[in-house]
Amino acid sequence: MPAITTLAYKPTFKDVLPRLRSLYGRTAGDRLLATMDVPNAALAQFAQSHAAAGCSDPDLAERTRFWDDFLSHRAAVEDDSMPVAYLSELDQGLCGGLLGAEVQFTVDPTTGWISSMVPPLLKDWSEFDRLRFDPEHPWWRRYVRQLEVFAAASCGKWGIGHFILIDGLHFVFELIGATQTYLSLDEYPNMVRRAVDFAFDVNVRIQEQFFATVPALEGGTLSHFAQWLPGRIVTESLDAFHMTSVAYFERWGREPAERIMNRFDGGVTHLHANGRHLLEAAATLGGLVALRLMDDRGFPTSFDIVEQLKARAGGVPLILRAPYESFADRLRRHTLPGGVLYQVQSVPTVDAANRLMEEVRAYVA
Repeated sequence: MPAITTLAYKPTFKDVLPRLRSLYGRTAGDRLLATMDVPNAALAQFAQSHAAAGCSDPDLAERTRFWDDFLSHRAAVEDDSMPVAYLSELDQGLCGGLLGAEVQFTVDPTTGWISSMVPPLLKDWSEFDRLRFDPEHPWWRRYVRQLEVFAAASCGKWGIGHFILIDGLHFVFELIGATQTYLSLDEYPNMVRRAVDFAFDVNVRIQEQFFATVPALEGGTLSHFAQWLPGRIVTESLDAFHMTSVAYFERWGREPAERIMNRFDGGVTHLHANGRHLLEAAATLGGLVALRLMDDRGFPTSFDIVEQLKARAGGVPLILRAPYESFADRLRRHTLPGGVLYQVQSVPTVDAANRLMEEVRAYVA
Protein backbone atom coordinates (compact mmCIF):
# COMPACT_ATOMS: atom_id res chain seq x y z
CA MET A 1 0.00 0.00 0.00
CA PRO A 2 1.53 3.37 -1.04
CA ALA A 3 2.33 5.74 1.81
CA ILE A 4 0.48 9.01 2.38
CA THR A 5 2.37 11.95 0.89
CA THR A 6 -0.22 14.74 1.07
CA LEU A 7 -3.04 15.63 3.46
CA ALA A 8 -5.26 18.29 1.95
CA TYR A 9 -7.18 18.63 5.22
CA LYS A 10 -3.99 19.31 7.22
CA PRO A 11 -1.80 21.70 5.22
CA THR A 12 0.60 22.02 8.19
CA PHE A 13 1.08 18.30 8.81
CA LYS A 14 4.81 18.41 8.06
CA ASP A 15 5.20 20.93 10.89
CA VAL A 16 3.09 18.87 13.28
CA LEU A 17 4.79 15.51 12.78
CA PRO A 18 8.14 16.52 14.38
CA ARG A 19 6.26 17.76 17.45
CA LEU A 20 4.38 14.47 17.79
CA ARG A 21 7.54 12.47 17.12
CA SER A 22 9.29 14.39 19.89
CA LEU A 23 6.42 13.86 22.35
CA TYR A 24 6.24 10.11 21.83
CA GLY A 25 10.02 9.86 21.71
CA ARG A 26 9.99 11.40 25.23
CA THR A 27 12.15 14.36 24.25
CA ALA A 28 9.40 16.99 24.65
CA GLY A 29 9.16 17.02 28.43
CA ASP A 30 9.19 20.82 28.58
CA ARG A 31 6.80 21.38 25.67
CA LEU A 32 3.03 21.44 25.28
CA LEU A 33 1.05 19.89 22.46
CA ALA A 34 -2.63 20.56 21.96
CA THR A 35 -5.60 19.72 19.80
CA MET A 36 -8.48 22.15 19.52
CA ASP A 37 -12.13 21.12 19.55
CA VAL A 38 -13.94 23.77 17.50
CA PRO A 39 -17.56 23.94 16.29
CA ASN A 40 -18.06 21.64 13.30
CA ALA A 41 -20.99 22.00 10.94
CA ALA A 42 -20.73 18.39 9.77
CA LEU A 43 -21.08 17.07 13.31
CA ALA A 44 -23.95 19.43 14.04
CA GLN A 45 -25.76 18.19 10.93
CA PHE A 46 -25.13 14.57 11.90
CA ALA A 47 -26.58 15.19 15.36
CA GLN A 48 -29.69 16.75 13.83
CA SER A 49 -30.30 13.83 11.49
CA HIS A 50 -29.35 10.91 13.76
CA ALA A 51 -30.89 9.89 17.09
CA ALA A 52 -29.02 7.99 19.78
CA ALA A 53 -30.40 4.55 18.95
CA GLY A 54 -29.65 1.23 17.38
CA CYS A 55 -29.35 1.08 13.61
CA SER A 56 -28.62 -1.27 10.74
CA ASP A 57 -25.17 -1.89 9.27
CA PRO A 58 -24.24 1.60 8.00
CA ASP A 59 -23.60 2.37 4.37
CA LEU A 60 -19.83 2.76 3.87
CA ALA A 61 -20.17 5.47 1.24
CA GLU A 62 -22.26 7.50 3.67
CA ARG A 63 -19.68 6.99 6.41
CA THR A 64 -16.80 8.16 4.24
CA ARG A 65 -18.83 11.22 3.24
CA PHE A 66 -19.35 12.06 6.91
CA TRP A 67 -15.64 11.83 7.67
CA ASP A 68 -14.70 13.78 4.59
CA ASP A 69 -17.11 16.55 5.53
CA PHE A 70 -16.14 16.55 9.21
CA LEU A 71 -12.39 16.63 8.57
CA SER A 72 -12.61 19.19 5.79
CA HIS A 73 -14.21 21.59 8.30
CA ARG A 74 -11.06 21.27 10.45
CA ALA A 75 -8.56 22.02 7.68
CA ALA A 76 -7.97 25.60 8.87
CA VAL A 77 -7.23 24.60 12.49
CA GLU A 78 -3.48 24.99 13.07
CA ASP A 79 -3.20 22.68 16.07
CA ASP A 80 -1.36 19.41 16.71
CA SER A 81 -4.17 17.23 15.41
CA MET A 82 -4.10 15.08 12.31
CA PRO A 83 -7.14 14.52 10.05
CA VAL A 84 -8.05 11.03 11.21
CA ALA A 85 -11.20 8.95 10.65
CA TYR A 86 -11.96 6.32 13.27
CA LEU A 87 -13.48 3.02 12.11
CA SER A 88 -16.00 2.95 14.92
CA GLU A 89 -18.20 0.47 13.06
CA LEU A 90 -15.54 -2.16 13.79
CA ASP A 91 -14.50 -1.14 17.27
CA GLN A 92 -16.14 -3.86 19.39
CA GLY A 93 -18.28 -6.02 17.11
CA LEU A 94 -15.64 -7.21 14.65
CA CYS A 95 -14.05 -10.00 16.71
CA GLY A 96 -17.37 -11.46 17.80
CA GLY A 97 -18.84 -11.03 14.34
CA LEU A 98 -15.98 -12.97 12.80
CA LEU A 99 -16.86 -15.93 15.03
CA GLY A 100 -20.59 -15.87 14.37
CA ALA A 101 -21.99 -13.48 16.96
CA GLU A 102 -24.85 -11.13 16.09
CA VAL A 103 -23.36 -7.66 15.50
CA GLN A 104 -25.46 -4.74 16.72
CA PHE A 105 -24.85 -1.12 15.73
CA THR A 106 -25.53 2.03 17.77
CA VAL A 107 -25.46 5.71 16.77
CA ASP A 108 -23.74 8.35 18.92
CA PRO A 109 -24.86 11.78 17.67
CA THR A 110 -22.34 13.62 19.88
CA THR A 111 -19.32 12.08 18.13
CA GLY A 112 -20.66 11.07 14.73
CA TRP A 113 -19.70 7.48 15.45
CA ILE A 114 -21.70 4.37 14.66
CA SER A 115 -20.32 1.70 16.96
CA SER A 116 -20.75 -2.06 17.09
CA MET A 117 -21.14 -4.59 19.88
CA VAL A 118 -22.21 -8.22 20.23
CA PRO A 119 -24.16 -10.21 22.83
CA PRO A 120 -22.29 -13.18 24.33
CA LEU A 121 -21.55 -15.78 21.68
CA LEU A 122 -21.32 -18.98 23.76
CA LYS A 123 -23.75 -20.52 26.24
CA ASP A 124 -20.82 -21.85 28.26
CA TRP A 125 -17.24 -23.07 27.90
CA SER A 126 -18.35 -26.39 26.42
CA GLU A 127 -18.87 -24.58 23.09
CA PHE A 128 -15.42 -23.00 22.94
CA ASP A 129 -13.79 -25.69 20.80
CA ARG A 130 -16.14 -25.00 17.91
CA LEU A 131 -14.65 -21.54 17.37
CA ARG A 132 -12.61 -21.12 14.18
CA PHE A 133 -11.19 -18.14 12.33
CA ASP A 134 -12.38 -18.23 8.72
CA PRO A 135 -10.94 -15.71 6.22
CA GLU A 136 -13.97 -16.40 4.01
CA HIS A 137 -16.41 -15.34 6.73
CA PRO A 138 -18.74 -12.51 5.61
CA TRP A 139 -17.53 -10.29 8.45
CA TRP A 140 -13.91 -10.68 7.38
CA ARG A 141 -14.87 -9.69 3.82
CA ARG A 142 -16.86 -6.77 5.21
CA TYR A 143 -13.85 -5.69 7.29
CA VAL A 144 -11.47 -5.77 4.33
CA ARG A 145 -14.02 -3.97 2.18
CA GLN A 146 -14.35 -1.15 4.73
CA LEU A 147 -10.57 -0.73 4.87
CA GLU A 148 -10.39 -0.56 1.07
CA VAL A 149 -13.34 1.84 0.75
CA PHE A 150 -11.95 4.21 3.37
CA ALA A 151 -8.42 4.04 1.93
CA ALA A 152 -9.74 4.99 -1.50
CA ALA A 153 -12.03 7.76 -0.23
CA SER A 154 -9.39 9.34 2.01
CA CYS A 155 -6.55 9.38 -0.51
CA GLY A 156 -4.60 12.65 -0.37
CA LYS A 157 -7.03 14.31 2.04
CA TRP A 158 -7.17 12.50 5.39
CA GLY A 159 -6.04 9.30 7.06
CA ILE A 160 -7.47 6.29 8.86
CA GLY A 161 -6.76 5.67 12.53
CA HIS A 162 -6.05 2.37 14.23
CA PHE A 163 -8.98 0.95 16.17
CA ILE A 164 -9.28 -0.80 19.48
CA LEU A 165 -8.05 -4.32 20.10
CA ILE A 166 -10.59 -6.74 21.50
CA ASP A 167 -8.17 -9.13 23.17
CA GLY A 168 -7.48 -10.47 26.65
CA LEU A 169 -10.52 -10.41 28.93
CA HIS A 170 -12.42 -8.14 26.54
CA PHE A 171 -12.45 -10.99 24.05
CA VAL A 172 -13.70 -13.36 26.76
CA PHE A 173 -16.49 -10.86 27.48
CA GLU A 174 -17.64 -11.33 23.87
CA LEU A 175 -17.69 -15.10 24.31
CA ILE A 176 -19.48 -15.53 27.65
CA GLY A 177 -20.28 -12.05 29.02
CA ALA A 178 -18.53 -9.98 31.69
CA THR A 179 -19.99 -11.67 34.80
CA GLN A 180 -19.09 -15.18 33.68
CA THR A 181 -15.65 -13.96 32.62
CA TYR A 182 -14.82 -12.70 36.10
CA LEU A 183 -16.17 -15.89 37.68
CA SER A 184 -14.16 -17.99 35.23
CA LEU A 185 -10.89 -16.43 36.39
CA ASP A 186 -11.28 -18.59 39.50
CA GLU A 187 -13.52 -21.39 38.25
CA TYR A 188 -12.09 -22.03 34.74
CA PRO A 189 -8.69 -20.32 34.58
CA ASN A 190 -7.34 -22.71 31.94
CA MET A 191 -10.25 -21.95 29.61
CA VAL A 192 -9.69 -18.22 30.09
CA ARG A 193 -6.04 -18.68 29.15
CA ARG A 194 -7.00 -20.65 26.04
CA ALA A 195 -9.43 -17.92 25.03
CA VAL A 196 -6.83 -15.20 25.60
CA ASP A 197 -4.36 -17.08 23.37
CA PHE A 198 -7.03 -17.49 20.69
CA ALA A 199 -7.80 -13.78 20.95
CA PHE A 200 -4.15 -12.93 20.38
CA ASP A 201 -4.10 -14.87 17.11
CA VAL A 202 -7.35 -13.29 15.87
CA ASN A 203 -6.27 -9.76 16.78
CA VAL A 204 -2.88 -10.17 15.10
CA ARG A 205 -4.66 -11.19 11.87
CA ILE A 206 -6.95 -8.17 12.12
CA GLN A 207 -4.14 -5.70 12.79
CA GLU A 208 -1.83 -7.15 10.13
CA GLN A 209 -4.62 -6.71 7.58
CA PHE A 210 -5.11 -3.13 8.76
CA PHE A 211 -1.44 -2.23 8.30
CA ALA A 212 -1.32 -4.02 4.94
CA THR A 213 -4.32 -2.08 3.60
CA VAL A 214 -4.23 1.36 5.23
CA PRO A 215 -1.53 3.77 4.00
CA ALA A 216 1.06 4.86 6.55
CA LEU A 217 2.20 8.44 7.08
CA GLU A 218 5.99 8.78 7.25
CA GLY A 219 6.26 5.27 8.64
CA GLY A 220 3.78 5.94 11.41
CA THR A 221 0.25 5.11 12.51
CA LEU A 222 -2.57 7.63 12.61
CA SER A 223 -4.68 7.66 15.76
CA HIS A 224 -7.93 9.42 16.62
CA PHE A 225 -6.63 10.37 20.09
CA ALA A 226 -2.83 10.20 19.81
CA GLN A 227 -2.91 11.78 16.30
CA TRP A 228 0.24 10.10 14.91
CA LEU A 229 2.68 7.59 16.38
CA PRO A 230 5.98 6.33 14.96
CA GLY A 231 5.85 2.75 13.67
CA ARG A 232 3.01 0.24 13.55
CA ILE A 233 1.23 0.99 16.82
CA VAL A 234 -1.86 -0.78 18.20
CA THR A 235 -4.38 0.58 20.67
CA GLU A 236 -5.20 -1.55 23.71
CA SER A 237 -7.96 -1.30 26.31
CA LEU A 238 -7.62 -2.03 30.03
CA ASP A 239 -11.30 -1.38 30.80
CA ALA A 240 -11.86 -4.94 32.03
CA PHE A 241 -9.56 -4.25 35.00
CA HIS A 242 -10.93 -0.89 36.09
CA MET A 243 -13.04 -2.54 38.80
CA THR A 244 -10.43 -5.11 39.79
CA SER A 245 -7.38 -4.89 41.98
CA VAL A 246 -3.91 -4.17 40.66
CA ALA A 247 -3.06 -7.78 41.52
CA TYR A 248 -5.74 -9.04 39.12
CA PHE A 249 -4.36 -6.78 36.42
CA GLU A 250 -0.85 -8.10 37.00
CA ARG A 251 -2.08 -11.69 36.83
CA TRP A 252 -4.47 -11.42 33.88
CA GLY A 253 -3.91 -8.12 32.08
CA ARG A 254 -0.22 -7.33 31.79
CA GLU A 255 1.02 -10.27 29.73
CA PRO A 256 -1.68 -10.14 27.01
CA ALA A 257 -1.26 -6.37 26.62
CA GLU A 258 2.53 -6.57 26.44
CA ARG A 259 2.43 -9.53 24.06
CA ILE A 260 0.30 -7.73 21.46
CA MET A 261 2.15 -4.41 21.83
CA ASN A 262 5.49 -6.10 21.33
CA ARG A 263 4.17 -8.10 18.38
CA PHE A 264 4.02 -4.72 16.64
CA ASP A 265 6.05 -1.55 17.32
CA GLY A 266 4.30 -0.71 20.55
CA GLY A 267 0.91 0.32 21.76
CA VAL A 268 -1.18 3.01 23.40
CA THR A 269 -3.92 2.57 25.95
CA HIS A 270 -6.32 4.58 28.11
CA LEU A 271 -7.61 4.64 31.65
CA HIS A 272 -11.01 5.86 32.75
CA ALA A 273 -11.20 7.73 36.04
CA ASN A 274 -12.36 4.63 37.93
CA GLY A 275 -9.22 2.88 36.73
CA ARG A 276 -6.67 5.41 37.96
CA HIS A 277 -5.52 3.00 40.66
CA LEU A 278 -3.92 1.09 37.77
CA LEU A 279 -1.89 4.07 36.59
CA GLU A 280 1.53 3.00 37.89
CA ALA A 281 1.04 -0.54 36.61
CA ALA A 282 -0.24 0.58 33.20
CA ALA A 283 2.59 3.07 32.80
CA THR A 284 5.15 0.25 33.12
CA LEU A 285 3.68 -1.90 30.34
CA GLY A 286 6.44 -3.04 28.05
CA GLY A 287 5.92 -1.42 24.63
CA LEU A 288 3.67 1.38 25.89
CA VAL A 289 4.10 4.57 23.85
CA ALA A 290 1.42 6.84 25.34
CA LEU A 291 -1.44 6.82 27.83
CA ARG A 292 -4.76 8.62 27.51
CA LEU A 293 -6.54 9.60 30.72
CA MET A 294 -10.33 9.79 30.57
CA ASP A 295 -12.74 11.69 32.81
CA ASP A 296 -15.87 10.38 34.49
CA ARG A 297 -18.56 11.82 36.71
CA GLY A 298 -17.73 11.70 40.41
CA PHE A 299 -13.95 11.97 39.99
CA PRO A 300 -11.59 14.96 39.69
CA THR A 301 -10.85 15.72 36.06
CA SER A 302 -7.46 14.69 34.73
CA PHE A 303 -6.71 18.33 33.95
CA ASP A 304 -7.35 19.40 37.54
CA ILE A 305 -4.82 16.89 38.88
CA VAL A 306 -2.47 16.70 35.89
CA GLU A 307 0.68 17.27 37.97
CA GLN A 308 -0.18 14.38 40.27
CA LEU A 309 -1.04 12.05 37.39
CA LYS A 310 2.05 13.02 35.45
CA ALA A 311 4.28 12.23 38.46
CA ARG A 312 2.62 8.83 38.84
CA ALA A 313 3.01 8.01 35.13
CA GLY A 314 6.79 8.13 35.34
CA GLY A 315 7.57 9.87 32.06
CA VAL A 316 4.98 8.19 29.82
CA PRO A 317 3.46 10.84 27.51
CA LEU A 318 -0.08 11.64 28.63
CA ILE A 319 -3.13 12.66 26.63
CA LEU A 320 -6.04 14.31 28.44
CA ARG A 321 -8.92 16.72 28.03
CA ALA A 322 -8.73 20.35 29.11
CA PRO A 323 -11.53 22.97 29.30
CA TYR A 324 -10.80 25.91 27.01
CA GLU A 325 -11.00 28.72 29.57
CA SER A 326 -9.02 26.85 32.21
CA PHE A 327 -6.38 25.78 29.73
CA ALA A 328 -5.95 29.31 28.39
CA ASP A 329 -5.72 30.70 31.92
CA ARG A 330 -3.05 28.24 33.04
CA LEU A 331 -1.18 28.68 29.79
CA ARG A 332 -0.91 32.43 30.37
CA ARG A 333 0.01 31.95 34.03
CA HIS A 334 2.68 29.48 32.93
CA THR A 335 1.55 26.68 35.25
CA LEU A 336 1.01 23.84 32.77
CA PRO A 337 3.34 20.81 32.88
CA GLY A 338 4.91 19.78 29.58
CA GLY A 339 5.15 16.38 27.97
CA VAL A 340 1.36 16.27 27.62
CA LEU A 341 -1.00 16.39 24.65
CA TYR A 342 -3.94 18.52 25.83
CA GLN A 343 -7.27 17.99 24.07
CA VAL A 344 -8.74 21.45 24.51
CA GLN A 345 -12.54 21.34 24.55
CA SER A 346 -15.18 23.81 23.32
CA VAL A 347 -12.89 26.35 21.71
CA PRO A 348 -15.31 28.99 20.37
CA THR A 349 -13.81 29.63 16.91
CA VAL A 350 -11.04 28.56 14.58
CA ASP A 351 -9.41 31.96 15.01
CA ALA A 352 -9.40 31.55 18.79
CA ALA A 353 -7.86 28.10 18.40
CA ASN A 354 -5.11 29.37 16.13
CA ARG A 355 -4.27 32.30 18.40
CA LEU A 356 -4.05 29.94 21.36
CA MET A 357 -1.82 27.56 19.41
CA GLU A 358 0.70 30.36 18.87
CA GLU A 359 1.08 30.50 22.65
CA VAL A 360 1.21 26.69 22.92
CA ARG A 361 4.07 26.43 20.44
CA ALA A 362 6.03 29.15 22.22
CA TYR A 363 5.55 27.64 25.69
CA VAL A 364 8.48 26.12 27.54
CA ALA A 365 7.66 24.52 30.90
